Amino acid sequence: MRCHLKQVFLLAAGLLILTRVYIYMRREESGNLKGSLTWIWDKETWVEDLKGHYLHFDVSIKALAGVFQPFKKYLTVGLSSVKREKGSYLQDTLQSIFSACSEEELDQMVVVVLLADFNVSWIQQTLEKITNEFHTRLSKGQLLVIHANKDNYPPLTGLKRNFNDAPDRVSFRSKQNVDYSYLLHFSSNLSQYYIMLEDDVSCSKNFLTSMREHIDSVGNSKWVTLEFSKLGYIGKLYQSRDLPILARFLYNFYQEMPCDFLLSHFHRLLMQEKVISFRPSLFQHMGIYSSFRGTFNRLKDEDFVEEVADNPPANISTNIETYETNTVDKAYSQGLEYFWGVSPIGTENYILVVFHEPVLLSRVQIVTGLDGKDDLGYADVELGKTLVKKESKVECSGFDKLGSLQQGQFNEPAVQKLVPATVACLRIRVTAAQTTWVVVRRIQVWTAKADQTR
Repeated sequence: MRCHLKQVFLLAAGLLILTRVYIYMRREESGNLKGSLTWIWDKETWVEDLKGHYLHFDVSIKALAGVFQPFKKYLTVGLSSVKREKGSYLQDTLQSIFSACSEEELDQMVVVVLLADFNVSWIQQTLEKITNEFHTRLSKGQLLVIHANKDNYPPLTGLKRNFNDAPDRVSFRSKQNVDYSYLLHFSSNLSQYYIMLEDDVSCSKNFLTSMREHIDSVGNSKWVTLEFSKLGYIGKLYQSRDLPILARFLYNFYQEMPCDFLLSHFHRLLMQEKVISFRPSLFQHMGIYSSFRGTFNRLKDEDFVEEVADNPPANISTNIETYETNTVDKAYSQGLEYFWGVSPIGTENYILVVFHEPVLLSRVQIVTGLDGKDDLGYADVELGKTLVKKESKVECSGFDKLGSLQQGQFNEPAVQKLVPATVACLRIRVTAAQTTWVVVRRIQVWTAKADQTR
């Protein structure tokens, strides 16, 4: 009889545990209980096994606006915002995010904004502005606005003064680490990937599609962080499965160092030794005044482009001697590497891009030089209409001059007006000898879209 009662008790206990796990997982999948605008991570929702796995926070995070979706999306875009002494860029940042994406892309993502200030009046005013301007995005589940009360935060004064920072600077950067920690923790089950932005950035057009292509290019290689901007904590991409660990990491070491320093340690601790960056950058810092003391800050990413080049499939060749493995195709690949050519360089030298199919171009940009040297001093940019096959090689003819490099740079945003027909190739033809080596960092071309040709 005792044995029977014991079995019944164990069975009931097991069913209770499974029921709690099921309820928890349903909460995770739906994001929140119907009809509630409060997302609470409390100890009642975590069984012991899950506490250990997810590195639980005993913190309540309130969703102020937005509709939770019952399914995971492809990407979460997270940003934290506080009251600034001089102006605000949050509205412009949100506008840039939504206007840079197509409706198809927006259906695959959710933007999470943490209003991380403790000023209730500012929160109410900011929430009202967001609700008025982005009500459609909120209703579609493409935008969530959240907040964590001050009593959820660890001590923010009397902290370690590492890096000889002033006490108010230490408090600011330590709070920022906790802000990001809560933002990451909240976002950990919303999508497959997560990217961190700041509240004063502009975005490259169709950045989600560009990111997806880069993620696919990495394939099955193991990675922790992919970088789509080299500035601070802008454009850092993570797999959502790593967010709980990263959130706890930032929280545990919140007073030790700034977040961008901590992040460089994080990917190395998870065995990603090298930084994995992509070029061009997809996000640009646009703020002029810092959120700390309102200090002047004109930090810019020179690798940012508003619209990523198409660079259709092509064969790239040159008769300039190549230094080691810095081949000319790297200037066209839009990666971090570049072409490095050996001097002397004369008027018989060129770089030729032969497109696999004729293309109608809308824009061409060429960037040479690196760190103020090794630029291509004198060269013309030409477009060829016809390909001629000759035994073992293909030659291009019927060239029209598009323009000339100026101080090693070239940018023509209105190619269609100058050359309205399709072209077969692009040539960079040297027009004067130079004794220095040459670096060609980028050869970028944009093709005319269907709606531009009507």
